[in-house]
Parts: sequence; structure tokens; C-alpha cells
Amino acid sequence: MPVWALYTVTVLVWGVSWHAIHYQVGVVAPALSIAYRFLLAAAIMVVFCLATRRKLRCGGRDLALMTALGLSLFCVNYILFYYAALHLATGLLAVVFSLITVMNMINAAILFGQKIEPRVAIGALLGLGGLALTFWPDIAGQELNHEVAIGLVLSLLGTLSASLGNMASVRLGQRGIGVVESNTIGMCIGALGSFLFALLSGAELSYDPRPSYSISLLFLSLFATVIGFGCFLTLVRRIGAGRAAYSSVLFPILALALSAAFEDYRPPVEAILGVALVLVGNVFALWRRPVAAAPKIAE
Repeated sequence: MPVWALYTVTVLVWGVSWHAIHYQVGVVAPALSIAYRFLLAAAIMVVFCLATRRKLRCGGRDLALMTALGLSLFCVNYILFYYAALHLATGLLAVVFSLITVMNMINAAILFGQKIEPRVAIGALLGLGGLALTFWPDIAGQELNHEVAIGLVLSLLGTLSASLGNMASVRLGQRGIGVVESNTIGMCIGALGSFLFALLSGAELSYDPRPSYSISLLFLSLFATVIGFGCFLTLVRRIGAGRAAYSSVLFPILALALSAAFEDYRPPVEAILGVALVLVGNVFALWRRPVAAAPKIAE
């Protein structure tokens, strides 16, 4: 699949997926909903691997990397964001997540020695400034909105966890492990981790009978997880984690539009300007970034 097609699918699927999370919280414990999501996604992936005769065996070092991938990208990341969704509109969560563009570049520099260009630092400052402006009405009020503060901190930590998962995927690719195989095992590990977290936190084993919950669960499992992550992590391995994260410049716009339409989110002027600044910062960090020749790694 060409790069432009991978980008298009990623943006559309993930733009809608943030709103789908809105229907997953409130009745079932967030960690349990995540476990349902990734168990279903992993089952789909296992069937696909069996049908295409892909091998799901790996050595100890690769398994350790897949465990890091599963726990950071398919477990901790989502637990934090699902809990954050109890406090913030999902469109705002997508805006926070867009900072993964800069986090990926910083983590790639720390872990893989990739050079951070000056415009990346400037883009990071613009993004942080835009994030502060987005939440300024709540931060600068006479009383700090604790709901917003909790949602912001959780979503920032979730973004960092997702970025570390991207780094694990890049390393697996360098070791010749394909996206499908690593995602399949990683999702199984992520689902198990979410179940363990739910049990340890005392969550009641339950299921939301509303059609909206089942429909959103199916969408999140098949489209946002199986297809979305397949496209995005293929981009990560083809063109690098920083450039692949350019998709995060676009899907927050769709996510905010859906929040405004269906979640009664009415952004103040400061929030609109802040979102624009975050997106400008991401574009600035990535615009005209030279593509260095990279060793071929497995997709």
C-alpha cells in the first residue's frame, strides 16, 4: 500500500476512534473495556496469521521487545486515555495525543541516536504553548478545574507511553520482525495486562448491553486497532516514527469536530487558538524534513 493511502486510512480511522472511546467509558471499567478490545483484535490477528501461514514464534529478546510494545502501546497507553476520557472531551484528548510527533523525535534521538533538528525544538515549544493555551480557561480560573487537570496529566502520560511503544516497534523492525507478527503478540500481551490491571484494581467483570457500546467496541477492535495500527506502524517502519506521526496533525481536527457535534463540547476562543498552535507546531517540526536513507526493516 502506498504511503499516501496508509496516511489516509490512519487519519480517518483514528479521527473517528477518539469519539468511539466516548461510548466505551461510564459503565464498564476502562481497563476491562480495553481488555475486551484487544482480545477481540488479537483474535482477528491470530486468525489472519494462521490463514496467511505467518509464524508467531520468537526468541527471548524479541519477546521482551514485544512485551514492551504490548504493555506500552496496547495497555498502559489506553488505560490512561480511557480514564482521561472520564474527565475531558475526546477531541481534546486527540489534541494532546498529537504531541506524539515531538515525543517520537525526542525518544528516537535518545534511544537510536537520531539528530534533533532546531525546528523540531521550536515545533515542540509551539506545541506546548498551544497546549497551555487550549487549557488556559480552566488553568487560569479562580479555582483550578481538577477534572481538566487530571485528564490532561493522564493523557500526557498516555502519549509518552504510546511513543515508547513506537520505539519498540521500530526496534523490532530492525530485528526483522514484521508488523503483523509483532502486533499480534503485542495485542495478546496488552489484553492480558489490561485484564490483570482490572482485576487488581477491583473492577467488576461486566459488559455494557447498550448497542452503542458493542458497535464502538467492534469498530475500535477491527478498524482502529487491527487496521489502524497496521497502517500506522507500517508507516513508522517505512519513513520513521517522527514523519509517521504527521498523521497526528490531521486526525485531531476530525476528532474535535465529532466532539463538538456529539459530545456538547463548545471550545472557547483560547482553545481554538491553542489547537491551531499545536497543529502548527507539529507541521513546523516535520515540514521539509530530509528523509535520510535508512536500512530496510521488516514490515
